[in-house]
Amino acid sequence: MIERVRAVLVTADDTMLVIHRTKPDVPEYWVLPGGGVEPSGESREAALHREIHEEIAGKADIIRLLHTLESDEERQLFYLARITTWSFDDRTGPEFSAEGRGEYALEEVPLTAEALDGINLKPEEIAHVLRGAISAGTLWNG
Repeated sequence: MIERVRAVLVTADDTMLVIHRTKPDVPEYWVLPGGGVEPSGESREAALHREIHEEIAGKADIIRLLHTLESDEERQLFYLARITTWSFDDRTGPEFSAEGRGEYALEEVPLTAEALDGINLKPEEIAHVLRGAISAGTLWNG
């Protein structure tokens, strides 16, 4: 089974970093930074740190596992993390140079249910989980 890790990266200003995706002939959407766990025995946390470094040249402190989304082919683990540094200009992931992949724009979004309602965050289940945790005041303590 393929494992992917993603992070809700919360800044010191209590915004979260999301990647705004635009592709030809596809409605715009937003995703959380992250990617695949290498099958060579890489830990999930190491994969998340690597992906954050590749995608936004960032460093983050992982707080906790927030949610797991599983299908027959794939398991996605969503973590809550505090982002301490980032630079979208210094990203290194191979997807950024691949032809036909569209645009990747880093955006800061307020960490509120209202702000989440204003973006098309994918997958929808993590958007629902985030809205619920924010509204209930349980984001930080599960």
